[in-house]
Amino acid sequence: MLKKEDFIYFGKFLKPHGTRGEIGLQSDSMTLGEECDFVAADIDGILVPFFFEYTKQKNNDTLIVKIERMESAEQVRILTNHEAYIPREWVERSENYSWNYFRGFTAIDTTMGNLGKITDIDDTTLNTLFVIEKDGKELLVPAIEDFILNIDTKKRSITFELPQGLVSL
Repeated sequence: MLKKEDFIYFGKFLKPHGTRGEIGLQSDSMTLGEECDFVAADIDGILVPFFFEYTKQKNNDTLIVKIERMESAEQVRILTNHEAYIPREWVERSENYSWNYFRGFTAIDTTMGNLGKITDIDDTTLNTLFVIEKDGKELLVPAIEDFILNIDTKKRSITFELPQGLVSL
């Protein structure tokens, strides 16, 4: 069984493309590496793998993918609007991190110590924000590379050097 903690959010399936089992797959923050031959879709809370026959780039943020053993638009339509995930290890090997990669990481500040767990990424505003939860409270930290001092993928932690007063705002 696929474990969600072993995967990272990639994007979502769009509508079928044509009539031969192709479907759009959109990601605004990542690209698939050559070794990525499948994505896992969240179907009723369970990750289900879907393997590609082929992929082709449609535009900057959308791929057209042909799913193995799905031969019609009706068959792939079940994936429409479902979230797609790729194995975390592929992202780590390629070092093609998106901000979504850091979900579940512990956030640490050089001055304040443990800030909590990164539970989400807020990209609805001009500036992307890490949503960090600790003790039932939510903290928003700008996702700015200049604030990141260290990333430890083994310990799943990210160390920030935040400007004084930013966290208390």
